[in-house]
Amino acid sequence: MEALIQAIAIAALPVILAITLHEAAHGYAARHFGDPTAWQQGRITANPLKHIDLVGTIIVPGIILLLSTGGILFGWAKPVPVDFSRLRHPKSDMLWVAAAGPGANLAMLLFWALVMKLAWLLPINFFSLPMARMAEVGMSVNIALMVLNLFPLPPLDGGRIAVSLLPRAVAWRFAQIERFGFPILLVLLFTGVLGSLLTPVMRLVGGMVEMLFQLPS
Repeated sequence: MEALIQAIAIAALPVILAITLHEAAHGYAARHFGDPTAWQQGRITANPLKHIDLVGTIIVPGIILLLSTGGILFGWAKPVPVDFSRLRHPKSDMLWVAAAGPGANLAMLLFWALVMKLAWLLPINFFSLPMARMAEVGMSVNIALMVLNLFPLPPLDGGRIAVSLLPRAVAWRFAQIERFGFPILLVLLFTGVLGSLLTPVMRLVGGMVEMLFQLPS
């Protein structure tokens, strides 16, 4: 029980930051490009209570942890409301609004890699070991969120980026997939297809960051 409490205490901060700042970044980008909806609803905030979804943030990941023996931990937060029609250039600005979330995860990944580097430079003690473990969790969760959200399937960020980049007629048809997006993702997840597609990418990203910061693999 004590070990479980310690694990939760170490993982809580990086996981909460990864989820909340990802969503807040979408809202901030939307406001920057002309849509104040998220700001008006108080969603441009690091307060996790504004972003946590009972089903997507707690129940689904919990079930996956109980039932799976590995692979990708899947979940979601409350989507930040974005009215794309209020963006100054809806189709092109959609790219930046969508990319802001994974961009926030990339920034946090680099931050936690720096924390990991500092932890390895410190003497091994009661402070540096939890620090390294927290950094490890922070790196892992941000890699997973970034890569998963860049998967080109609406309503994931990668799907919205694809809609922004595709020719208008093709983009409209591709966007119609969004209503089936989460069922498709769940099927891909539980059949192992999602893991086989994304795990190599996550390993590549992790390896590049380790090489950049000269971290032990």
